[in-house]
Amino acid sequence: MADFDAPPSRRPRRGGWSGGGGRWLVWAGRIILWALIVVIVVNGIRAPFERFAQQEPTTTNGAAVAHKGFPADQGMAFAAQFAGVYLNFSPEDAASRTRKLAAFLAEGMDAQMWWDGFGKMAAVAIQPYDIEATDAQNAVVSVAFQSGPRRLMLSVPIYCSGDDNGRRFVISGRPAILPAPAPADLPQLARPETDDAAAAELKPQLEGFFKDYASGDTAGLQRYVAAGKTLPSFGSAFTFAELKDIVVPVGGATREIQAVVVWIVPNGDAPATPSATDPAAVGGRLEQAYRLAVEKQGDKWYVADIRGAGRAVG
Repeated sequence: MADFDAPPSRRPRRGGWSGGGGRWLVWAGRIILWALIVVIVVNGIRAPFERFAQQEPTTTNGAAVAHKGFPADQGMAFAAQFAGVYLNFSPEDAASRTRKLAAFLAEGMDAQMWWDGFGKMAAVAIQPYDIEATDAQNAVVSVAFQSGPRRLMLSVPIYCSGDDNGRRFVISGRPAILPAPAPADLPQLARPETDDAAAAELKPQLEGFFKDYASGDTAGLQRYVAAGKTLPSFGSAFTFAELKDIVVPVGGATREIQAVVVWIVPNGDAPATPSATDPAAVGGRLEQAYRLAVEKQGDKWYVADIRGAGRAVG
């Protein structure tokens, strides 16, 4: 007797798709997706390193070797040292100048750098200013200096040989004196809104502070310094003359103010004597500006910090 309750056997149709291949497509899609993620991550990590590698190379101490591989710092120092000899001459020291210049000049160059031995020149405040390199061996250094009332520039062509284990420099052509750039135009800053009442409270405190700040009276100075703070002093290098100006912006219990102070600078090693009537005995007067952080503790103001002031206001 036939078993009519048994389910009919299931046979795949010929030429049909059983559905098992769909899992392969899923796995293939996942592999492609992960490959894309790996590419994106690798590129994201590699990009900063490529940008870093494209930057200027560095020396063993980490300083950037800028200007087409030319050792800028060493070259500028060499040019400034040369300028100190080249820019100072007079007939009386011509022989000495010749000997000093020999340490800088290429073989066959004029021993006096084409100076005819007449006239005088003196230069001070000689500082390297800029450098323009054409390659790793050749550059032109600009050196700033002061001669009398004039601020000028000296253009110095130099050549470099060697490597990090030992570099050598030499003057490679005639220098050239040029005018220095004119001073920048400084726009005036508006005076901020001031707190006259706080300024009146601060003035006697600051006068006492600057007096002891100049004299080096540590115990006296501490009376004007905020709790938990200590400040060094001049130790009688100057004498306080007056608090000429004070700018106290509107604010709370902690403020940053500016003060213009007049110091008396002693003549020679003798201490300044403000009580003397002879200006030669008193010493010179020198105005300077300071930026102070002040805090109000109770009913008094105290100094928490003192630094040089920035741009003038008003």
